[in-house]
Amino acid sequence: MLIENAMVLAAGLGTRLRPITDTMPKPLVPIAGKPMIDHVLDLLVAAGIKTAAVNVHHFADRMEAHLHARAAPAIRISDERAALMNSGGGLAKGLARLDPGPVLVMNADLFWIGEPEGRSNLARLAEAFDPTRMDMLLLCVDLDRTTGHDGKKDFSLQADGQLVRYAEGLPQPVVYAGAIAMMSTLFDDAPKDAFNLNIYFDKAIAAGRLYGLMLEGEWITVGTPDAIGKAEAQFARLAERA
Repeated sequence: MLIENAMVLAAGLGTRLRPITDTMPKPLVPIAGKPMIDHVLDLLVAAGIKTAAVNVHHFADRMEAHLHARAAPAIRISDERAALMNSGGGLAKGLARLDPGPVLVMNADLFWIGEPEGRSNLARLAEAFDPTRMDMLLLCVDLDRTTGHDGKKDFSLQADGQLVRYAEGLPQPVVYAGAIAMMSTLFDDAPKDAFNLNIYFDKAIAAGRLYGLMLEGEWITVGTPDAIGKAEAQFARLAERA
């Protein structure tokens, strides 16, 4: 499926990354010389995204200035200065800034490096998304290919590609890699106030319509100050292998 719109969730306070985020928004924290959100937006552009909605709250003016200085993708700001909407509410509000249709969703602090040449994870996600069978297609990663993660297993990937919540003993545990392919219309009935995106994951599981696709490369999350060094070391290891 051709997907040209995206939503990036970037409005969080980044409290676990303090004291760094006392003076700057988390998505602008540099990793290997580039702000985290630029790693994310560059992945989206490489996958063919033309327009991205990005929500802002913490140091919102700095976020807007940075985003509008980019050449691509075209940025539409979803303003949460008045109140944070949590992951689900923020997504619902941001989707209203985009034309209806298929959309990729990403977190501003989760990205990956080392994709095989010519095999964009996001392009693969878009191609594999089938709205006749799926409410959401989630990009997932094996625990041993994560950097900065706390070890939590999110889902079990079934043989048919469906996802269920992970419980001890279930096969193929995976970590949610922070990217989704979905139709924006899925959120037409979403609450207008703050809510967690996990509500929609669980609804899709109950309907047998939550699916997963495995990430290729090395996945990076930066939630705490010590994770910055781990992430930059992963960049250095990858450069050495190149």
